[in-house]
Amino acid sequence: MTSLSDSQKWMLLLGTVTVLFGLYLLAPILTPFFAAALLAYLGDPLADKLEKKLPRSLAVSIVFVVLFSTITVIALLILPLLAQQLTYLVSNIPLYIDNIQQNIVPMVAQKLGINISHINFEFIKKLFTAHYAQAGGILSQLVSSIAASGMAVVALFANLVLIPVVTFYLLRDWDTLVARIDELLPRKSQPVIVKLVKESDDVLAAFIRGQFLVMLVLGIVYSCGLWFINLELALLIGMLAGLVSFVPYLGFIVGIVVASVAVLLQTQDVMMLLPVFIVFGAGQALEGMLLTPLLVGDRIGLHPVAVIFSVLAGGQLFGFIGVLLALPVAAVLAVLLRHVHSEYKSSAIFNNIS
Repeated sequence: MTSLSDSQKWMLLLGTVTVLFGLYLLAPILTPFFAAALLAYLGDPLADKLEKKLPRSLAVSIVFVVLFSTITVIALLILPLLAQQLTYLVSNIPLYIDNIQQNIVPMVAQKLGINISHINFEFIKKLFTAHYAQAGGILSQLVSSIAASGMAVVALFANLVLIPVVTFYLLRDWDTLVARIDELLPRKSQPVIVKLVKESDDVLAAFIRGQFLVMLVLGIVYSCGLWFINLELALLIGMLAGLVSFVPYLGFIVGIVVASVAVLLQTQDVMMLLPVFIVFGAGQALEGMLLTPLLVGDRIGLHPVAVIFSVLAGGQLFGFIGVLLALPVAAVLAVLLRHVHSEYKSSAIFNNIS
């Protein structure tokens, strides 16, 4: 690989800083473009397969309709149910606190000999009720202000329209854009850059196309299993467990703990923990033996600790968008670091030291 001169390194650094600063300034308007690029990336492989038998525009149109129809159906079916269960959870928290005070606390004191009667549950309930009322008032004011602001409504509507429009054009011209970028690459470095991009694409495909499907399937499996055992918050807990399953075993642990607490508060029957364990044990077995090997494989190459750190760091630095981008960015950085490590191992510096 040809080494860069000092001036080229400074130009590369300046260009990188300029691009990052430009992205920072444009962040408020980038969300629909980011969402559209993600959807186009997800749909491009299917469009390429259909293109072998159909014209590109027709193939893109089919993928576009399937993609947004699926998103619309999922949104219309799941989001109202999640909102309903979340409202149910919040409104029943005072009842849960009473249940803990009347049933769980005496049982813990009897079984473990721990005296926790000094906890002021009435104060906790009043504190929650006050904060819930305050939060509800703030939310109502926020909704009212958004509804009253014509520009906010216009901006929201514009984003909703912009995402499918940009997605369609990116899908249609995806291969052309990739070819144009390839033409701009320095010819001497082009083989290495293409190799790294190919490895990064394999990793991103494994995570975005594979891991997202694993998360969705696990969320559905957990939700259906918990619904089958008549847990009232089945969808909310099941989707939560599926959502955090991008970290190995985290979805299983979070789901089984939250579901166990929920089923005890709902039924006060310790034997109901057995069906909960069966649901999450079956989901974990399905993930380990079928979903992950089939949909993801071992191409991501991120240690669970690195996954947790990446998500926390992304959230700390860039908020919710940072959480969404954390793992894809970390996966690409892992590819680059493996390349740097390989170059170092074959360099004269390492061989002289060894």
